[in-house]
Amino acid sequence: MAATKVGHGLAKALGIKLHYRNELNDEIRRGESVFSSQTAATYVEEEPRSIEWVQDTIPSGHELVEYCRSLFPFLAWIGSYNLQWLAGDLVAGITIGAVVVPQGMAYAVLANLRPEFGLYTSFMGVLIYWFFATSKDITIGPVAVMSTLVGQIVAKAAKTHKNIPGHVIASALAVISGCIIVFIGLIRCGWIVDLIPLVSISAFMTGSAINIAVGQVPTMMGITGFSTRDATYRVFINTLKGLPRTKLDAAMGLTALAMLYLIRSVCKLLAKKFPQRSKLIFFISTLRTAFVILLYTLISYLVNRHHRSKPLFKILSTVPRGFKAAAVPTINSEIISTFSSDLPATVIVLLIEHIAISKSFGRVNNYIINPSQEMVAIGVTNILGPFLGAYPATGSFSRTAIKSKAGVRTPFAGVITAVIVLLAIYALPAVFFYIPSASLSAVIIHAVGDLITPPNTVYQFWRVSPLEVPIFFAGVIVTVFTTIEYGIYTTIAASFAILVFRIIKAKGRFLGKVKVHSVAGETIIGSDSKPFLTGDNGTFAKSGGTHEDAHSRNIFLPIDHGDGSNPEIEVLTPYPGIFIYRFSEGFNYPNANHYLDQLTNHIFATTRRTNADHYARPGDRPWNDPGPRRGKTAADHSGRPTLKAVILDFSAVNNVDITCVQQLIDVRNQLDQYTSPSVVDWHFTSINNRWTKRALVSAGFGYPTQPTGEGNLNRWKPIFSVSEIGGSDSAASAAEHEANEKELKEQRLKQKVSGNSDNITPDSGSITSINDLKEPNIKSYRRAAVINGLNRPLFHIDLTSALQSAIANVEARDEIKQTHEQPAGLV
Repeated sequence: MAATKVGHGLAKALGIKLHYRNELNDEIRRGESVFSSQTAATYVEEEPRSIEWVQDTIPSGHELVEYCRSLFPFLAWIGSYNLQWLAGDLVAGITIGAVVVPQGMAYAVLANLRPEFGLYTSFMGVLIYWFFATSKDITIGPVAVMSTLVGQIVAKAAKTHKNIPGHVIASALAVISGCIIVFIGLIRCGWIVDLIPLVSISAFMTGSAINIAVGQVPTMMGITGFSTRDATYRVFINTLKGLPRTKLDAAMGLTALAMLYLIRSVCKLLAKKFPQRSKLIFFISTLRTAFVILLYTLISYLVNRHHRSKPLFKILSTVPRGFKAAAVPTINSEIISTFSSDLPATVIVLLIEHIAISKSFGRVNNYIINPSQEMVAIGVTNILGPFLGAYPATGSFSRTAIKSKAGVRTPFAGVITAVIVLLAIYALPAVFFYIPSASLSAVIIHAVGDLITPPNTVYQFWRVSPLEVPIFFAGVIVTVFTTIEYGIYTTIAASFAILVFRIIKAKGRFLGKVKVHSVAGETIIGSDSKPFLTGDNGTFAKSGGTHEDAHSRNIFLPIDHGDGSNPEIEVLTPYPGIFIYRFSEGFNYPNANHYLDQLTNHIFATTRRTNADHYARPGDRPWNDPGPRRGKTAADHSGRPTLKAVILDFSAVNNVDITCVQQLIDVRNQLDQYTSPSVVDWHFTSINNRWTKRALVSAGFGYPTQPTGEGNLNRWKPIFSVSEIGGSDSAASAAEHEANEKELKEQRLKQKVSGNSDNITPDSGSITSINDLKEPNIKSYRRAAVINGLNRPLFHIDLTSALQSAIANVEARDEIKQTHEQPAGLV
């Protein structure tokens, strides 16, 4: 209490009006409301307070505990792990292990690193992820796009910082980007990836796939003499120029690529022809990469075993056994400066590829992923991975799809994959020596080919949103002619520009009234029956009245049929001088001016001033409304109605801000001058947020404003939306009916047992019926209660009640006006 007095005293000293435009200063009388004496309780809606927002925002102790548990999702299922799950995880884990070993080495070469770094990255990705995973399908490891980006960074640093090894830069990049992503995940801001639209992701993936595939063609063909890190179009041109320099590598690369596609095509054909063997055929198709690499490694061994020092075509050569690069990552300002400009693109690539894939497979397999927790998983993987020599890793689309189809049951399958990779690191380096580089390039081209968006998908984009298709092509073209980073930035910036444009240039709709019927076949559903209110002290009719099955109802459609509704349907003006306006894209400071300009322009174009003699002399007119030219008469607008009320549909509005509310106040003052000496009634419907109501009430909306000279609100005729409390349809009645049924069953059971023991057959009158039990007491207390607060009669539950209230008060005001204009002595 003392704090309140101090606060009020301070506010008075500073000139702050605590009760500025407070709707509770004047009593809102309910007049002739039929339920006024029977309302269960007078409901006055209170404003939300800032302390409530703080309490809702600050996590409670229980929420903090749940937050800590959510950081380790495996704790929720590891206790239920069983042999059936293990069998599924073994199959999926071994399958992914056979795929990730050749892919990992190929992607490491793409990253300008030695092949073993791809194995290190693959091992740490699958080993760490399962602790923090909310997706059972995702496989973290080296991916084509991220490897390309790392390769560009390493190649650029090799020119400016020749003393720093490439793998040191790659490891430092992984740690820094991992820390950023972990931070975003820990503060639970995973929603940030939702700011990147699908069209941007598709353009980025398509452009990157083209960039990678074109960059691998020279290696596959054995063509040298130029940099494959140049812009895609340059690499393509130089490849065409270098075709005469093609070497024996082309035989190892082109045939490997053809075999990969041939095996996949044959497997697809066999799966359709023999659906009962689809599982076996799937595993054969999945292992095609491992089979092709082993086959061409064998060929390479047979060809080059006597030419180890000078092989006939390029091979991987020595791959060290074990984790030779295990060390604490080196991070300093010099190293960070080599990739600082590429860090945003790195973080974006790590996020959008992983989150997009995990969400997609979560929907397909009927589980929900937590984007924020997935960020924690990616971040921790990239922080710890470099201690064994890993470079940045994220979710792989191809391996995730294989893992999902292989029947994975839990994220623990990653541990099985890690064991396979570990065996490869220690047991197979001698075999890796003879792997042809051209065959690895074929593997990369084959893998990234699935990332290219098919033409049919682009056509579907056009069907959904033609405006976004140019963004797709812009992203692809920029990637091809510059770099992957610029392609990412282009699509994101263009998508954001379109979003802002749509928000700023949002157009509302003026609505009219249409009476509709629901028809099943040739029969109109519903019929006139009992009324909603019986008239006896405002009590309700029983179920079956017109409130449930009325044969017709009023709906509200755009007057211009801008929603695509049948233009032959006549949409009636709600009422002369009453306008219903629906916001379409929220109502905030970017679009407030555009909305309200549309509103006022339409009102001025379809109504006339309430006082035709508002400007007594030409000099009283403002400069922007000079009136007719000298010698000409003013246009006759007598056939237009005067402005009476405005109904704003807030169904698409969640929050409002100071700017839009102030502009709404300015428009209200402008229209009040236009209708002087009368005022405009402002009605609001479908407000979904208490803070929005508070903002509107603070601006003087939500309760009636009386015209100048009318001193109180007794002439206000409120209309409220009401609902039933109690009755046969209420929850209380349902509960009591259930209890009665239970009691009846118990009594019948007792009578049955008693009858059997005494060998007496009871007559029909001895069995208790449901009618013998008490009727629900709630029936005598069926009453109506208002839904919205009595202190805010201009906030309505729907458009129908808003229009009813507006019409009732316009007509009541006209009656009062006519009464005042009658000559004295007339009755």
